[in-house]
Amino acid sequence: MAARERVAVLDDAAVARALLPRTSVVTEREESPGVFVSTDGPTSSYRRVVTVGDAEADGRRRVTQRVDIQPAIPYWGWFFGPPLVNHLAKIGGPDDKVPMWFPPDHMDERATATLSRLGVMAFVLGYGATLLTQSITFIAGEFGADKGAQGLALASVRVDILLALPLTLWADRHGRRRLLVGGTIAACVLTALGALAPSLWLLTGAQVLARAVINASIITIAVMVAEEMPSGARAWSTSLMSVAGFFGGGICVMLLPVADLSDRSWRILFVVPLLLLPLAVRAARGLTETQRFVAHVENRTERVRPLEVLRTHRRRFLLLAASASLLSVFATPASQFLNEFLRTERGFSGAQITLFLTVTSIPGGIGIVVGGWLAEKGRRLVGATATFVGVGATVMMFISSGAGLYAWSTLASIIGAAAVPALGVYGAELFPTEARSAANGGISFASRIGSVVGLVFAGELGDRIGLPRAFAYLAIGPLILTVLILVAYPETAHRELEDLNPEDTALPPTG
Repeated sequence: MAARERVAVLDDAAVARALLPRTSVVTEREESPGVFVSTDGPTSSYRRVVTVGDAEADGRRRVTQRVDIQPAIPYWGWFFGPPLVNHLAKIGGPDDKVPMWFPPDHMDERATATLSRLGVMAFVLGYGATLLTQSITFIAGEFGADKGAQGLALASVRVDILLALPLTLWADRHGRRRLLVGGTIAACVLTALGALAPSLWLLTGAQVLARAVINASIITIAVMVAEEMPSGARAWSTSLMSVAGFFGGGICVMLLPVADLSDRSWRILFVVPLLLLPLAVRAARGLTETQRFVAHVENRTERVRPLEVLRTHRRRFLLLAASASLLSVFATPASQFLNEFLRTERGFSGAQITLFLTVTSIPGGIGIVVGGWLAEKGRRLVGATATFVGVGATVMMFISSGAGLYAWSTLASIIGAAAVPALGVYGAELFPTEARSAANGGISFASRIGSVVGLVFAGELGDRIGLPRAFAYLAIGPLILTVLILVAYPETAHRELEDLNPEDTALPPTG
């Protein structure tokens, strides 16, 4: 419980405003004169007491306000709690402006706590999802693999989606929570098996299994966010999940100097998920099934047939599947060959790669959060602009060196990251509950196809003409996507899922 007391000398109009129930970040109810409690908001306990003193010589009054708050933010309260408490402690009016770091829609206790716990799962999964990408150049050093072999290994591991697809279908039939919890636990264990691999190809096989459950679990997080968050906070919440995954991947980046200690020390990085497993299990205990899935099950009258449902949403599915493929044909190889490019074409050591990725990638977290906030005002313009500028800056990075390399990479990180929440939320928004996970699994499959094409192309062509020119050719895909976003994507900001998918069961009213 946090307590804050503020004192201000106010005129009569400001005093009157301070004595009204708030309606912005929290919705208050006046319990007694000058005493307010929350009926809706991101807190598990909230009480505001306003005391007004006698008039001073100039007619103004001394107002003392005490706020006792318990933010409903498990695990992340150390980061988000203080700014929330300080904002709510300010003396102001009932409809004071919502801060930019908070979504432009009400987040109640359940939504806030659920988002926090999903963030922990995203953090753990983010490490596993990033691991092979970051360590492949060091793994290749032990096994003597050239760029072509690395590209083939990275492309081969993309068949994980063939195993992830049945898992997403299972989630549409049996529930989101069960898939997410079981998948995260399995991901940690299967990733650790890679530490025992005697060859690049056996490591690739272990990663196929691990990444299958990782990707199915990440898809499930996106679905749970869409189903649990209010309509004006879905993109913003998606951005926070991306940041949480980014932090998990950041742990992997920070450990890269360990992989550079010897030819075999990269194996240590594959054991780390076992250390993160207790955190994931603890967070999972507080997760519940999504309200929309529960409502769907309670009103279901026949066996779930996700693939049949998708046929009635064929146009939406093909649009998003094509988009995912066009983006991945560039984004995946650009990400996965970056360390190889830095090590072999720019002469970076493991420590220098870590420094570069840290300096240039951390600002991407800002781009993700700002992109999520802007996307709540409109998805399409944010998504198209971020894609176009981000891809262009990435191409410039690969043809630069010295300070230009850092500058272009940072710009690509900030601007390009804004596309993640703006576009990522569409997959869950445009499909009904009965097929939401399956649809996103299919979109991920299309993304893998683009990834495989891009990885093989970049690997083979990179050995012949160099990675910079290879990525200039691959950038054609995202440029086509930019046009698609502007001319074919619907606007979904502030629209309920039941509005976008009329066949869904409406949630019962709350309160």
